[in-house]
Amino acid sequence: MIINDIGRRAAIMAESGNSYQKIYEIVKQIPKGCVASYGQVAALAGNPRWARVVGYALHVNPDPAHIPCYRVVNREGRLSDAFAFGGVNEQKLLLEAEGVEVTDGYVDMELYQWKKLRI
Repeated sequence: MIINDIGRRAAIMAESGNSYQKIYEIVKQIPKGCVASYGQVAALAGNPRWARVVGYALHVNPDPAHIPCYRVVNREGRLSDAFAFGGVNEQKLLLEAEGVEVTDGYVDMELYQWKKLRI
């Protein structure tokens, strides 16, 4: 079991550089006032099964000023934990500054989800 997990992680790491760049390019396209789910970003980057990899990539975002990772939420519209954006409510404040309404830590995906489905 451990060997399979190590192999899977090695495969992810081997592809991560190129994959991370694809993820960052997709996230840069999310318009102000919209959000996308991790799974949506993964699918647009070429692998719909890599939602977790999107999270890893955004956690090590090399250019937060130009890669708006705060616009990525989970499939239910739930915001990320506080550590990801520099403090409690930081993601909420950034989204609200763009006109996205956040209620109890959630964004209404029907209203605010980016409608892009394909590259």
